[in-house]
Amino acid sequence: MQVVTANEMYEIDRFTMGEIGLPGVLLMENAGQAFVQKALNYLNQSEKIAVLIGTGNNGGDGFVIARILKSLGYDADVYLIVKEEKVKGDALFHFDAFRSSGYEVIPLCDLNDLQYYDVIIDAMLGIGIKGEVKSPYREIITACNGLNNFKIAVDIPSGVPADGSKPFNLAFKADVTITLQHPKLSAFTYPAREFYGRRLEVVPIGIPPKATQAVVKLDRKCWTEKEVKQTLTNRSPSSHKGTHGKGLVIGGSLPMTGAPVMTTRAVLRAGGGLTTLAIPDAIHSIVASQIVEAMFSPWKAVNGHFSGELGTDVSRFDAVAFGPGVGRENGGEKILSTLLDNVKAPLIVDADGLFYLAKLKEKLKQRSRPTIITPHTGEFARLTGYLPTEIENNRFELSRQFALRYGVYIVLKGPYSIVTTPTGSQFVNTSGNAALAKGGTGDVLTGIILAFAMNHSNLQEAVSNAVFAHGKAADVLVEGNHSTRDVIATDVIDALPSVFRAFH
Repeated sequence: MQVVTANEMYEIDRFTMGEIGLPGVLLMENAGQAFVQKALNYLNQSEKIAVLIGTGNNGGDGFVIARILKSLGYDADVYLIVKEEKVKGDALFHFDAFRSSGYEVIPLCDLNDLQYYDVIIDAMLGIGIKGEVKSPYREIITACNGLNNFKIAVDIPSGVPADGSKPFNLAFKADVTITLQHPKLSAFTYPAREFYGRRLEVVPIGIPPKATQAVVKLDRKCWTEKEVKQTLTNRSPSSHKGTHGKGLVIGGSLPMTGAPVMTTRAVLRAGGGLTTLAIPDAIHSIVASQIVEAMFSPWKAVNGHFSGELGTDVSRFDAVAFGPGVGRENGGEKILSTLLDNVKAPLIVDADGLFYLAKLKEKLKQRSRPTIITPHTGEFARLTGYLPTEIENNRFELSRQFALRYGVYIVLKGPYSIVTTPTGSQFVNTSGNAALAKGGTGDVLTGIILAFAMNHSNLQEAVSNAVFAHGKAADVLVEGNHSTRDVIATDVIDALPSVFRAFH
């Protein structure tokens, strides 16, 4: 499922109509039909529905939606926000069809009337918004946002810029957004994403893949459970522990003994064959008592932190992870510098490892083997020099620029984490919830990525699958006996068996 910009969506529509020959009125009919089919999951026959319609294609979709709802027996009123003569093109065709079906359009004279509806459907502005929302839309959206009605947006909430990178002053705050054909960039960009609501549904409207392939040159896709099941490797009945990789976790310090333990437990639970945990020798006895399935490599410590000297041959491992619980003493920087030079396998850098990487990032260009970094917004801000708000507004482009410049895989963490490859391809994770907003969950993710990197030759698939499994574990917990409030990092590890059973 490709993620697109506003211009790309316009060009896809033009190609479909001009080169393939499907008329716009048919695409609009398909859009309305698909929207209603999905919206029925959220509607009750006894509810009163207001459909707010503006000009342009979004308004045309609204006429189709209203016509179908009324034909199904729903109590749906249509409010046209603009004068009738401003409705043109394909939207006018469906406006006429709506009226020819015997249905009326109501002028919105009193905003207080909206409070009497159970559901409001937003078909006002769509992806064409440029600049600030103006009157009369400004007053209508403000009124809607102050009401407790259930709100559904058609394609994109009115007022939200489709590309997400532009500031906006006001937008329709939906509970659910039903997007047509392709999700837009702003569905995964903050603060725009907040206006899409608790659910984002994507419905096909009959545009052939050829149109998207002809127009979209940058690879941006959603990574769903379908892709995971297609790419996740199965264990051979004749396999043994060596078959599933040898991994090394380097982490821990006297103040942070738990982080490397969680990472290592996650590696083992996610299928790592042989896992070694390298820790400062000062915390060896503390850590060794917490996990019995791993091997240990105590390295020289100074004041409870790594001294900077490696204590084992790192070139013999199939994948290495550095960072969880390392702290910010000088020894960590020396170790990372040595790892960048000597690890001949995928190297995952997370947590405090990213703090050191900000000083060493030019070394990334010299790496002949893959490097995977897993920053959250604040860590990525330190790496790039951008403000966190700039990153949130432009997650796709900034992560792509960094990946291309330094030749790394990036997992830009957050709601809808984005995996970017060294070639600039991007994959949006679609699992997870707010339960992951808790200390330690990043350490768990590092462990899952390490396990998958040890077992899969295609790193993009390995990393994307690991991120999805991590989020899916949180979903399993919340769908079960947990809430988004009470989940802790070790719960995520314990939920992985249920996740993998579902995948296979």
